[in-house]
Amino acid sequence: MNPALIIGCGDIGRRVAALCRDQGVPVFGLARSVETAAQVVAEGIQSVTADLAAPETLAALPTGGAEVFYFAPPPNEGETDPCLRNFLAAIDPDALPAKVVLLSTTAVYGDCRGAWITEEQPVQPQTARGRRRLDGETALRAWSAHTGAPHVILRVGGIYGPGRLPLARLKQGLPIVREDESPYTNRIHQDDLAQICVAAALRGRNGAVYNVSDGRPGAMSNYFKAVAAACGLPAPPEVSLAEAEKVMSEGMLSYLQESRRLDNSKLLRELRISLRYPSLAEGLAGVDCEA
Repeated sequence: MNPALIIGCGDIGRRVAALCRDQGVPVFGLARSVETAAQVVAEGIQSVTADLAAPETLAALPTGGAEVFYFAPPPNEGETDPCLRNFLAAIDPDALPAKVVLLSTTAVYGDCRGAWITEEQPVQPQTARGRRRLDGETALRAWSAHTGAPHVILRVGGIYGPGRLPLARLKQGLPIVREDESPYTNRIHQDDLAQICVAAALRGRNGAVYNVSDGRPGAMSNYFKAVAAACGLPAPPEVSLAEAEKVMSEGMLSYLQESRRLDNSKLLRELRISLRYPSLAEGLAGVDCEA
């Protein structure tokens, strides 16, 4: 494997870095501040100081011949991803990456009314969050076509695992939508997502899109109840969708307005992935509820 450059050294970035280091691969990570740089170095990642919002700082990034893992989220406002566009524009044509792996979201599909969908599903994002991610995908495709540098897009469902469980919400006793009105959601354990990212760099086809989930979607309400049971917490109260619209946050309601079930067969077949946690029950077994 080529040297790795991680843009977005959060939870998944650190897990990917660990997998790369286990293979003896040098890992570089973008850090925006001195404090972030110290955290990155503590994870065994070679820090490179730059700011995606300041294009003039990006020229020194070691992109040449690297497997680039772009995990940085778009800004919280607007309908474009200027940070990804800044990064791509700053890459020297004489220092092209071996491949760019982009984390996107299944929100680009919009509401599919609970249907099973493959990567051939037309994209029709209904939220600004989804439109920002689609803009990033579009920018990467155009850049790849222009430069010839390969890319892979991972459209990821909900990520869960230690530190990524809705424990605060459950402890507050906040309501969920009752099961008969609850949308389908798709999940992937954080450790499985990390190994999928590395597999995409090694085996992903240029230009390919992969749906990332464990292939076992379920009602959103069931997810909250399963986490509560695994962590010994009371099951959350259930309300109708009409009641939810009165008491839930705008952000939470946006997730209730979309329902789809992801077919992950292309992911398993082409990336030759064997999931460590092929179901929510296995992913929650023995989970650290204090993490």
